[in-house]
Amino acid sequence: MTKWVWSVTIVFLLAAGCGVSNNKPYHDQRSEQNSHVYDQDLKTESILDKSRLHIEPLSSPKRMVTPTPTGTPTTMNQHETTPTDLTPSPSPKTNTKKAHPEGSKKPSVPVQINQGQVRISQKKLTLSQLAMKYPDTFKLRGSAQEKKVALTFDDGPDTRFTPKVLDALKANQVKATFFVLGAKASTHPDIVRRIVREGHVIGNHSYSHANLPKLTVDKFQSQIMSTENVLQGLIGYAPKLIRPPYGAINEEQVRWIADHHYLIVNWNVDSLDWRSLNSDQVLHNIMQQTKPGSIILQHSGGADSQDLSGTVQAIGPLISNLKAAGYTFVTVPELLHVAKSK
Repeated sequence: MTKWVWSVTIVFLLAAGCGVSNNKPYHDQRSEQNSHVYDQDLKTESILDKSRLHIEPLSSPKRMVTPTPTGTPTTMNQHETTPTDLTPSPSPKTNTKKAHPEGSKKPSVPVQINQGQVRISQKKLTLSQLAMKYPDTFKLRGSAQEKKVALTFDDGPDTRFTPKVLDALKANQVKATFFVLGAKASTHPDIVRRIVREGHVIGNHSYSHANLPKLTVDKFQSQIMSTENVLQGLIGYAPKLIRPPYGAINEEQVRWIADHHYLIVNWNVDSLDWRSLNSDQVLHNIMQQTKPGSIILQHSGGADSQDLSGTVQAIGPLISNLKAAGYTFVTVPELLHVAKSK
């Protein structure tokens, strides 16, 4: 009798154990391949079911929970689309690698090409390229058809050299163009008035000799407008001509100058007199570069450490030599056939 009871008990237990595996919750094969989180949840449910020896009927399946890309759990019935068929809502945490199984080609990204094109279009242009792109706004020289040249003097006025430059020009009856700094013009207004009184032309050389491309838009505009306001009060007109310090300027600033009806005037002959050269060196540098239509760069002011005596002493011989070669001297507005004021 006792043996019969134990036999019945063993048979009953074996039957209960087999029922668990036959009634394991259903899940799609694609879920096991593409969603390890989803598969791990199913394994956990199976273990719990076995431990409780609980048999759930197939007619009422359990609702399974699968994580969405944002981490918010979403319930899904067995007859609903499996996780691999779901289209997740856009989220910064979306794993793009899961969206492209191994072996599939990754789509091209046109944005990268466009970004490259933008970088090319924003490439900085050289001064020569700017002059070619904006020929009506950016001048380096006058017409090569006329044997005329223009003397220009930067960085004044000051009391050391500007009056001496004016004396030399007056003695040789030549008119020139002076690109002055707003700060120095406000400090030496009488010299500015003398420049105009003796028939020379005034141009804008910024207020404090700033490196314009390094400035913000507002500071760049302030350098130009502050100088213009000073000069307007001293000479009665707003100069049309602008020479950026160091000749340096960027394309955005060139467009602003064009929009406001100014004219950029750089040069094609550099005397290099700012290096405190003697008169022979200054004369040599100018003579070997000068051609019809040349705009010649010299200085009538500078830092305290600079000696422009060579510039002053070279003016007379320079004028004599170029006149002997058939050149005539004109102001920049005369050379370029433009007005001196806006």
